[in-house]
Amino acid sequence: MQQFVPQNPEFLELIKGKMHENHFMNHLGFVVGKIEPGFIEGELRIEQHHKQQIGFLHGGVVATLADLAAGFASFTLVKKNQTVVTAEMKVSYLNPGLGPVAFCKGFVLKAGQKLIFAEAEIFTENNGILTLIAKGSATYAVIDTPV
Repeated sequence: MQQFVPQNPEFLELIKGKMHENHFMNHLGFVVGKIEPGFIEGELRIEQHHKQQIGFLHGGVVATLADLAAGFASFTLVKKNQTVVTAEMKVSYLNPGLGPVAFCKGFVLKAGQKLIFAEAEIFTENNGILTLIAKGSATYAVIDTPV
């Protein structure tokens, strides 16, 4: 994996604050465990309201996890007065999401001044077997934060 240098030396404190303010992320219960420049890793304890009618992790939840992980990985690399917004995203669903927990990692592929390209991988663990259930690919636009 590529090594990135954050443009904001206080990126860790800033990103933790942004995660605290992200109401939808907190509503879902997504918890981030590892934050590095260009990389995020976290997990979601799967509850009944996260599942679709057959009992699989809902595709919308999976897409949200991909966007959160890739987006926050991208956010680690912007300047103090900037943020990122999703410009484009694709999610490929590979396997049903079964099990009590989903693991997610997001990582930056290329960071430019105006666009950041990132990916995410979402796994579930069921009966001790880790399964890749989806991959996300996204482009984030770098914008100045409103004053």
